[in-house]
This record gives sequence, structure tokens and C-alpha cells, in this order.
Amino acid sequence: MRNVVTATLLLLATSIQAQTEPEYRLEIGGGIGMVSYQGDFNGNIFKNPQPMATLLAKYKFDPRRALALNVSYGQLKGSSKNAKTYYPADASVPTSTTMPLSYDFKNTVVDAGLRLEYNFWPYGTGFEYRGAKRLTPYVAIGLGVTIAKADKTIFGANMPIGVGIKYKIADRLNLAAEWATHITTSDGLDGIKDPYGIQSSGLFKNTDCYSQFRLSLSYDLWAKCRTCHNDRN
Repeated sequence: MRNVVTATLLLLATSIQAQTEPEYRLEIGGGIGMVSYQGDFNGNIFKNPQPMATLLAKYKFDPRRALALNVSYGQLKGSSKNAKTYYPADASVPTSTTMPLSYDFKNTVVDAGLRLEYNFWPYGTGFEYRGAKRLTPYVAIGLGVTIAKADKTIFGANMPIGVGIKYKIADRLNLAAEWATHITTSDGLDGIKDPYGIQSSGLFKNTDCYSQFRLSLSYDLWAKCRTCHNDRN
């Protein structure tokens, strides 16, 4: 009987400690992963992946929504070999007279942007996160800037759209796995603009993009003041 009482008291103490864990407003961390280019010379998201590193910070409005700042550095690699695309040798001749374009590139890229993340389930631990889960899938969308370095520096805007899953491995430690595609306004990330002479119009028509798979680790900071911000009512 004494052992049962002792075990019950220990469980209650653990539960109370978890419930009194404060809510944190800020996350900072970093991630590593792979990035692949999609454009005139590649339409496959699994072809020529290159390393990319990310620094991140998030402001959490509540257990479902967060505003995230991401700054990433990596490389984009592509080749016309086996691309199964051709361009006219001369614009004045019929398109049936074509020749393959022999071109390879490996350009550095910097991506910086803000995005809104939405968790499918309330995410977190502690009393302030009543009913929240340690594990949740999420989606993200935002706006950013892309800077690529080829023969010259290329600037463009981008729209990241991503899906992922995050897990709270400790009260203040978060692990996330994510895939996101970045649709850009530039057709020059590969160093060549419009190599096939295709006329197009619109913000994202005939432009380059890139996809990133990332694993990230972040740490919670800035405990919320319960006396000023009470979410329990």
C-alpha cells in the first residue's frame, strides 16, 4: 500500500511540474538539408541535390500559429545532359531543326524570407498548452528574397510553400522535418535566361524554382508572462 501511495505522489508531482511549464514565445535554431533546382534544365525535384544550411527564428502567437524568419545558404546545380529539351539552332529555321544545349552550372544561392506556419494540432507542453500535442504536422507559406551568384548576381522574389512535421523532444527543444518549394520570379538562377526563346507573361510563368528538404533543431526562449497574458480562460 505504501508503495502505491508513493508512486501516485510521484506521478502527481510530475504532472504538476509539466502543467506549470511556462509557454514560450520565441524559438531560435538551425537546420541542415538538401536543395534541388527546377528550371529550364531540370524538372525533377530529386535530381542533383546540394547541401543547404539554415538559421531560423520563430515568434509563436499561440500553439497553432507562428511567424518564422529563415535565412539559408546553399548551392544550385543543374545540367542540360539528359534534360530531354532542345532549342532552335537559329530562330529563323523551323523548330524541327534543333540541336541539344550543352550546359552545366553550380551556383551559390542565398534565401531569406518570412512565412506563416500553421500547426494542424495545438503544439507544446505544460498547462498553458492545455490539450496540446508533442507531435503535429504543419503547413507554411510566405514571401522571401532569392540571391543567386552565377556569372553575375541575380536577385528575385520567391514564395515558399511547405509541409512538415515537428516534435517536442523536451519542454524547450523542438525537432522538425520539412519539405518546401520556393517559386521565384527569376528565370536566371541557372545563369541563363530563357534559353529556349519561349514567350511568357505573368509573375511566376517560365521562372526557376528550387525545393528544400530540411531537418531543424530549435530552442524555446522568452517565457510568457501569465499575469499579463492569460490564455487559460
